[in-house]
Amino acid sequence: MSTKDYLEKDYYAVLGVPKTATAEEIKKAYRKLARQYHPDTNQGDATKETKFKEVSEAYDVLSDSKRRKEYDEARTLFGSGVGGQRPGGGGFPFDFGDLFGGTSQQTGQSGSAGERLGDLFGGLFNRGGGAGRTTGATTRPRRGQDVESEVTLTFTEAVEGTTVSLRLTSSAACTACSGTGAKAGTTPRVCPTCEGTGAASRNLGNFAFSEPCRDCKGRGLIVDDPCPVCEGSGRAKSTRTIQARIPAGVADGQRVKLKGKGAPGENGGPAGDLYIQTNVKPHAVFGRAGDNLTITVPVTFTEAALGAEIKVPILKGMPVTLRIPAGTPNGRTFRVRGRGVARKDGTKGDLLASVEVVVPKTLDDKSRELLNEFNTAHTSEDPRAELIQRARSE
Repeated sequence: MSTKDYLEKDYYAVLGVPKTATAEEIKKAYRKLARQYHPDTNQGDATKETKFKEVSEAYDVLSDSKRRKEYDEARTLFGSGVGGQRPGGGGFPFDFGDLFGGTSQQTGQSGSAGERLGDLFGGLFNRGGGAGRTTGATTRPRRGQDVESEVTLTFTEAVEGTTVSLRLTSSAACTACSGTGAKAGTTPRVCPTCEGTGAASRNLGNFAFSEPCRDCKGRGLIVDDPCPVCEGSGRAKSTRTIQARIPAGVADGQRVKLKGKGAPGENGGPAGDLYIQTNVKPHAVFGRAGDNLTITVPVTFTEAALGAEIKVPILKGMPVTLRIPAGTPNGRTFRVRGRGVARKDGTKGDLLASVEVVVPKTLDDKSRELLNEFNTAHTSEDPRAELIQRARSE
């Protein structure tokens, strides 16, 4: 991708968010669009696959605070496009080489805006800032593409961690031509336009931009007899199944990054990363609050009034004994330490058990008689007296 192409892409528009969007708003927009255009749910739809790549590219930049800042600064500097004009007419009075690491003509010293822009674009395009430092595409190692996937976990798997099998589809070197793009028995030739560098200089008024050679599309090679499998691209779709470890404690909607598990690199370059979107099913008994598990435990009226020792279930294990003191009110929460969600440091959160006083639906004669006696003995107590008094005082 050329510098010009990069600067002209409006990543905010791709995700449908304003430039002032927060990190959470950007993440929410990305998740919605990624699900809509994901290749796994749109098999054979090239348009949606292209859209998915655009959305992923936009999110990779805007979700990284450093890259987002660099991107915003670059677009502010060049306005809405590249090769902009000064107010009142006329191009910028310096060329591309002056911007990227050049020496200031006024001061005779290196640095200032030149070095700053060199660093800025070096960070954005993953290459050095100096002009003329382009390395041939045929020899430069290239990092593999990042790959997106999605997995649905049970509540227990998310809390405890698990290993899942994922079937991934990504771009890889064509096996028929070993990535050369040439038909078996033939070899590609060096591109005469760029002399094998894969890059060409494009003059835009007062700017000169280095961009991929149009004749060889940045590869540095010309294929006269293309491979029938990959049609000369040297790349093909590769499907593989991997075992991915989901760490303990992932939450619903969390994006897990597995370094080096994405598409393989080219020319000895490193593999891309794998990003797994996790969807967690709710549990029938337990809930979650951060690193803590939650549970509602029913107790009888007499247990709450007189106190008791009750059994409380935990996730994967034998129940624990919880002591309820006499006079425990409905809704009181007790903490069982170390029975929650695993943390990165190896410790665990707690189990928060809230008691719920259960009132019997039916009473036999004996029980009714005893409760009437209890009620008679406590007729002087009105639990709503204070409530009514406070309401009147307002």
